[in-house]
Amino acid sequence: MQRWVKIPDGRFLDANRIAYVGKIETFNRIDEDGTELGLAYAVNLGTDFPREAQINVVGTKDEIFSLLRGILGGTNAPPADQV
Repeated sequence: MQRWVKIPDGRFLDANRIAYVGKIETFNRIDEDGTELGLAYAVNLGTDFPREAQINVVGTKDEIFSLLRGILGGTNAPPADQV
């Protein structure tokens, strides 16, 4: 049975196909003019071990933690404001 989760850019990913979840990284976002846009979060997801089967998902803290709750089942994960 497929279990679809929405990633921040609007695409959908079958959570059952994910083989591993990487470490959550943070970085400062800037636009083309050099204006700071705030802190962004990213996580590396893999549906298989070759590099071609990896996706790097970037979004806000709430988007990334919501995605991870959807992937991991969601019922036992802490709310995003408690992480």
